[in-house]
Amino acid sequence: MSRPLSETRVSLTINGRPITASQSLSVIQALWYAGYPRVKGVGCLEGVCGSCRVMVCRKDSNELSMELGCQLLIENGMDVLFAVFDTPSHHHYQLSDIQSSWNIQTRFQSIFPEAEQCRHCHGCNAACPKGIDVETAVDLAVKGHFKECGDLFIDCVMCDLCMTSCPEFIEPNHVGLFARRVSAYFDTRPSNLINRLEAIRSGQMQVDTDDEEND
Repeated sequence: MSRPLSETRVSLTINGRPITASQSLSVIQALWYAGYPRVKGVGCLEGVCGSCRVMVCRKDSNELSMELGCQLLIENGMDVLFAVFDTPSHHHYQLSDIQSSWNIQTRFQSIFPEAEQCRHCHGCNAACPKGIDVETAVDLAVKGHFKECGDLFIDCVMCDLCMTSCPEFIEPNHVGLFARRVSAYFDTRPSNLINRLEAIRSGQMQVDTDDEEND
């Protein structure tokens, strides 16, 4: 008699170790089933902590994808490698140092000067296991649309995969975190108004301040 679907067993390799387990298990659960220590973190098995980032190559495919081990169900012939790397952010700031929402874009440009150098290579989008349009979100932040940027990053789990794929070292996930923080910290003014004020401040736009009375 055939096994129920939930008990159908598949064979795969995780971190170079051959494992056979029920196809109803996630990568993390398959590791536990194989005897690895059961270490759980905040959001474990819910796809919200970003710690179980994995690189995946499926059977009969040469393509490499980025996934989260807590959400990825195992498949026969799958080869999984946990992406372990130390990627400390080199961007540092204090929200209290930003005097008002009028200064957000100026401070953003000083904190993330690389953001304007985006090559639009789509590497960050391809690396994101949550399917976030990272590239568009960074572009929105560069243009001063921090609320819109933060909205796109709402599902970000800070797995850092977009950081490692960016040739300009933009750290897109930290751009999204900045956008979400300032949107919550300040009652932000309209982005088009902030952009106009920044253009005036930087000398890109000249304004005639002389008052003239209409005859």
